[in-house]
Amino acid sequence: MNWSLRGDAPIYAQLVEQIKQEIVSGGFPPGQRLPSVRDLATEAGVNPNTMQRALAELEREGLVYSQRTAGRFVTEDKIMIEQAKLGLAREQIQQFLQSMSRLGYEKADIVALLQKEGELTCQS
Repeated sequence: MNWSLRGDAPIYAQLVEQIKQEIVSGGFPPGQRLPSVRDLATEAGVNPNTMQRALAELEREGLVYSQRTAGRFVTEDKIMIEQAKLGLAREQIQQFLQSMSRLGYEKADIVALLQKEGELTCQS
């Protein structure tokens, strides 16, 4: 997994987002055992306590669950995963709309740009 941590948000929140993206994109498929906290922390270059906090948050959200002595696993609830995917998509859309608004674009202009870009992409 490629970890990219920025200075503009808490590290644990970024870890939650990146692991969630791996889950919704199939990088960590439903039912798969996740690497240990220590292994994930080493790979991400963060303190194990920070990774533990991120995984606890994902567990609270229901995307992962713990089995005593066996580790953590990705939920097998595909509806839960789809809801998380939709939530991430909505966040991306909101950020995009806010950025475009700061550039001075109105909603109709944004839609027109997206349609035009979509047509150009399809032709390539």
